[in-house]
Amino acid sequence: MWHLIKHFSTITRHRHKVIYHCFKCGILWQGLKHDLSKYSPAEFLAGAKFYLGDRSPTEAERRANGYSSAWMHHKGRNKHHFEYWTDYNIKTRRMEAVEMPLKYVKEMFCDRVAAGKIYLGDKYTCDNPIDYFENGNAKTCMHPKTAALLEGWLRMLQKDGEKKTFAYIRSLK
Repeated sequence: MWHLIKHFSTITRHRHKVIYHCFKCGILWQGLKHDLSKYSPAEFLAGAKFYLGDRSPTEAERRANGYSSAWMHHKGRNKHHFEYWTDYNIKTRRMEAVEMPLKYVKEMFCDRVAAGKIYLGDKYTCDNPIDYFENGNAKTCMHPKTAALLEGWLRMLQKDGEKKTFAYIRSLK
């Protein structure tokens, strides 16, 4: 029961932080719809069962099962995840990354910043989102234009801070 409450609290605090960031980026409606699938039984029950507190419960689910059913459900319903944007390329006959529309890259940025704040708490700095990006494999899995756009915003955040970065992102149409 305790994990149900803790998981609910974590995903709700994260979602509220994303809503606030999306508002600052000019995409409030997307923020209001952000991650609603996490409250569905397919994602919520697994999240509570594998709750970790300091990182995504999908990591623990992967360790236990070899895959995360909650993550597969989530990425297929939420367009702010680059993993959603893959399709079969008829020329190469392979699954490949597709360039993300700007509004979803904006939401992805907001999501990454909010996740750092929720999971790191007082230890969060504007360096964390770019560090996470550089130490993961997302850059090599995203469409090159999407990766370059996100990386540029994360570097701006690191160098210039939130106020300037959110204002710049908001100005993009």
